[in-house]
Amino acid sequence: MPPIEREAILPRMDGIARNIKKLKELAMLPLAEFSTGDAYDLAQHHLRMALEGVFHIGAHILSRLPGARSKEYREIGQELGETGVVPQEFADRALVPMAKMRNLLVHQYADLDPKRMYDVCKNHLQDIEQYLGYISDLMSDPGRLGLGVE
Repeated sequence: MPPIEREAILPRMDGIARNIKKLKELAMLPLAEFSTGDAYDLAQHHLRMALEGVFHIGAHILSRLPGARSKEYREIGQELGETGVVPQEFADRALVPMAKMRNLLVHQYADLDPKRMYDVCKNHLQDIEQYLGYISDLMSDPGRLGLGVE
């Protein structure tokens, strides 16, 4: 099996952390201010970028595991749980909804409203941070899944 490539993972993790920082700053605004103007647009951008990073990292790791070949974001989330990259409960509770949110941001953005986006920024960024923790743990001990890191 090819090893996990640090250069495919670490820069994306850093980018996700920067996106989360910006989202937290935007979430400090009152809802009325968040809902109008650039804040809402910036939040959509940073959340989309963070979620893209989550699933790019997941796809890279899965591409190193035998038999794991997900194509859709939802499948990537499910397979990360099934293969033990993240706990199955976390995959079901957080990653599958993240995939739905990513698809909403990319394909059905007109259906997204500022209140929902504000709620995500206020109450759900810890799921992305928890994911980064699981990936950090894997990078520290890739052998637990029979992988190496280069």
